Amino acid sequence: MFDGFQLDHIDVGEVTLRVRHGGAGTPIVLLHGHPRTHTTWHEVAPRLAAHHFVVTPDLRGYGRSTLPPDEPEHAQSSKRAMARDVVRLMEHLGHDRFAVAGHDRGSVAAFRAAMDHPARVTHLVVMDGLPPVEHLERTDATFALAWWHWWFLGQTDKPAERVISADPDAWYRLPSPAEMGHGNHDDVRAALRDPAVVHGMCEDYRANLRIDRRHDEEDRAAGRQVRCPTLLLESAEDDLDIHGDPAAIWAPWLALPLRHQVIESGHHQAEQAPGPVAAAIHDFLSTT
Repeated sequence: MFDGFQLDHIDVGEVTLRVRHGGAGTPIVLLHGHPRTHTTWHEVAPRLAAHHFVVTPDLRGYGRSTLPPDEPEHAQSSKRAMARDVVRLMEHLGHDRFAVAGHDRGSVAAFRAAMDHPARVTHLVVMDGLPPVEHLERTDATFALAWWHWWFLGQTDKPAERVISADPDAWYRLPSPAEMGHGNHDDVRAALRDPAVVHGMCEDYRANLRIDRRHDEEDRAAGRQVRCPTLLLESAEDDLDIHGDPAAIWAPWLALPLRHQVIESGHHQAEQAPGPVAAAIHDFLSTT
């Protein structure tokens, strides 16, 4: 995987991130979702590297990146903290301005980077994600039934870690190595068997239900919007439209018109449709 890319472990202050980077051209950061690691991008990153400097880290608490001790409101796993990691990582690599793309949980971290650091983020790509507050304010029986893992991973009275770590293979039920790519499958499976990673992923969801929601509410009340061009990549076979048109939900958060494209794949777009994903991202960066 990642021929021509360099693998590093970079101290960004609060945490150390495992990161791969390579290519040349305008910089872009790729952020994975739950329960993946940066290796989910193993087919997309080389395609983009022909025209872009591509940086793909493990989010804090995921893969082999570290996580600080737990804080009130689970702030150590907030998307604001993850966004701050991205800015510091890119500073370390010599880039003050960059594009950021995120999938699933990574899309929320990417959104927070664009919201909190408008002078740094040139383009935003969100893949199968909405601001947390938009999900939570629309929660109903249909959403709770389909996305019930949010509440399981996010509760604290009976923490999910013990249940998951007792049999991580049964809980996560990953696709086959042939479907994911053997190296990607091995990397993710090893991460899921680490109790510290399981805790980090649960803390991500706990922050989502608490401090991440508050940050969204504060931005909305203040009238803050993402000021850079934004692309939404929606999986044709996923259910991001569970609340209605996701483009309409995103619109109030953006100062510029949203570009919206449907990718013919299931939820894990980067693994199931890497060619169309890379082409869509490159076209967006090149034409906006």
